[in-house]
Amino acid sequence: MTSSFSSRYAAFIVNHPWRLLLLSVIVVLMAASGGRFLQFSNDYREFFSEGNPQLLAFEELQDTFNKADNVMFVLAPDDGAVFTNKTLSLVEALTEKSWQIPYSSRVDSISNYQHTVAEEDDLIVADLIIDASEFSQADLDATRDIATHEPLLVHRLISPKGHVTAINVTVQLPGESLNEVSEVVAAARAIRDEILAENPDIKIYLSGLSMMDNSFGEASQQDMKTLVPMMFLVVIVVLGLLLRSVSATISTVIVIFSAILFGMGSMGWLGWKLTPPSASAPTIILTMAVADAVHLLVTFLHNMRAGQDKKSAMTDSLRVNLQPIFITSITTAIGFLSMNFSDVPPFHDLGNVVAIGVIIAFVLSITTLPALMMVLPVRIRQTTTSDTGQQSMAKLAEFVVANRRKLLWGMGTIGLVLVSLLPTNKLDDQFVEYFDESVEFRRDTDFIVENLSGIYDIHYSLKQGESGGINEPEFLRQVEMFANWLREQQYVMHVRSITDTYKRLNKNMHGDDPSFYRLPETRELAAQYLLLYEMSLPYGLDLTDQIDIDKSATRLIVTFENLHTEQVLIIEKKIAAWLETNTPDIEFIGASATIMFAHIGKRNVESMLVGTTLALVLISFILMLALRSFRVGLISLAPNLLPAGMAFGIWGVMVGQIGMSLSVVTGMTLGIVVDDTVHFLSKYLRARREKGLDNEAAIRYAFNTVGVALWVTSLVLVAGFIVLAQSHFSLNADMGVMTAVTIAIALIMDFLFLPPLLMKLEEKRHV
Repeated sequence: MTSSFSSRYAAFIVNHPWRLLLLSVIVVLMAASGGRFLQFSNDYREFFSEGNPQLLAFEELQDTFNKADNVMFVLAPDDGAVFTNKTLSLVEALTEKSWQIPYSSRVDSISNYQHTVAEEDDLIVADLIIDASEFSQADLDATRDIATHEPLLVHRLISPKGHVTAINVTVQLPGESLNEVSEVVAAARAIRDEILAENPDIKIYLSGLSMMDNSFGEASQQDMKTLVPMMFLVVIVVLGLLLRSVSATISTVIVIFSAILFGMGSMGWLGWKLTPPSASAPTIILTMAVADAVHLLVTFLHNMRAGQDKKSAMTDSLRVNLQPIFITSITTAIGFLSMNFSDVPPFHDLGNVVAIGVIIAFVLSITTLPALMMVLPVRIRQTTTSDTGQQSMAKLAEFVVANRRKLLWGMGTIGLVLVSLLPTNKLDDQFVEYFDESVEFRRDTDFIVENLSGIYDIHYSLKQGESGGINEPEFLRQVEMFANWLREQQYVMHVRSITDTYKRLNKNMHGDDPSFYRLPETRELAAQYLLLYEMSLPYGLDLTDQIDIDKSATRLIVTFENLHTEQVLIIEKKIAAWLETNTPDIEFIGASATIMFAHIGKRNVESMLVGTTLALVLISFILMLALRSFRVGLISLAPNLLPAGMAFGIWGVMVGQIGMSLSVVTGMTLGIVVDDTVHFLSKYLRARREKGLDNEAAIRYAFNTVGVALWVTSLVLVAGFIVLAQSHFSLNADMGVMTAVTIAIALIMDFLFLPPLLMKLEEKRHV
């Protein structure tokens, strides 16, 4: 943008404020009206693209058998004894009530577990617990002995010690409404609360995929209710203290609020759904919108304090800041748009809506903001001396110039040391730990994992291929061998296999002789036992969750202790290798939410490397073009690239785990950290080209003219992302912490490393 264009544009703006304000109101309200179309989705499947191979495998497995979505009630009596008349009666009542949960298709508990016994030549199949209130102590002891020794129940529905028990409700969501999960959870909580009100001596914990889904939504909506107001308060306080102008603060808040309305309304018009990651968009837009406004206002207020009238002060501020604000807005938008390379669709939406917010914030900052300042009263005390901020920047400039060599080598060494710590990070995630301990789902799940069973599992579809082929003795032998091998592996808590049912039936059909607790010897016997058993099962408790329709495949489920991403991926490979080596005739698919989340972190890092690289190339090209200097453009790469690397180095020492959220931070912050560099370099080049200053004087000029604005904007940005770090959802919290650290480091590098680097290269140029 040429100086003459900037001057003409500035003159138009300051002379027609009311037209611009009217137009701004109309445009923002039209865009904001799209907010009525916004819908919130808390389905964890939203985190995976339609072509995600792990999602496709999971859907294929669920299409073959039944859905894995569930709600799990876990009862923990205060006396630590499940096998009492009262607690077992509660289990019966809760099992019956659970059928009332919307979309429930199956309810499993120790009370309706289909226990089989032989009576002469007959196979008796019945609920393990019927009318527990009438049980004698002998009945209770016998029931405990059966339940705690049944492989299909222990570490799944009953703890080995018999101190907690679970009721698992399988739900088949039709997928016709975004409120289905909320309906399920509301019904489950109502049942829980009803039982707790009548039984204060028992605790009930809720977990399962449906509860996790709902927690995504609740945590995000709670964040939107608390973090956005908190951030507005932070911005108002910080701006008020630093700008010392009520009108300037009010105008900035109006611009910010308008940018949020425009961005979120556009999201509604475009048909994008709100998800836990994209729900943080208002906080990020709010933070990003401050930067442009502050640069414009700091120069404007400085000019007025120097004695200029309002119009002249704003005209000069627009003329000086228009190009750098435009460049920084474009580069910031590019950084957020790089999130489209993420393998997590919600991050696409977050990047896109924030990019929209950044661009509209730029437009509003150069139209609505100056127009507001023209019509609002601005009381500024003129002074011939520099204010405290200017004096501080002047002292900092002198310090940097005087110590340029020490700072160049010192800051450069610190940067390289921190970047060298990058390898101390490892790719890791736990989807339960996406929530902090203030979230009920996290607390309940932690209790369940510690006392009963894990939530991390892998479902294996083991296919024989022939109709009725699961009854083939060799197939069953291989499945049994696989189940036994799994039970010997580290971290495995439970293995659910159809072979346990076959062995129990074989024992029953031989007079309950324990020596016959083994697989049937012939296909015919296996088929007869299975048919007899299935015909005796009540409605809703059939074997469709373990056997496909034509009995050519079976599902085996292995449940683990809490696992990290790296462990899941290692175990998955180990299991696949064992199956390929030991069961070459069995076609298998391994899938689950655990597998999906384990792979998404790695896939996201790989895809974001491409996106970040492209963003870097494009941003570098824009900087070289805008600054009209290939050499200065190259110089800018160092302070632009180092902050993210240094931040990840610090993260490696402090935390050491990089999950799904942090994989997008480099691309996202790349556009943000460029802002300070651009503003500093533009002022430096202005001093060199227009004022003819030498390199030291140009450094001083840059500090004096833009230093305060860089300090203010960085402070607001860091404060904004620290507010985001207070989220109960770790994907947002971790992203907030890392972005805040990166921006803080970027300011330090732009103040203490970029100026010495410029002076050093300028010296070489003139040698």
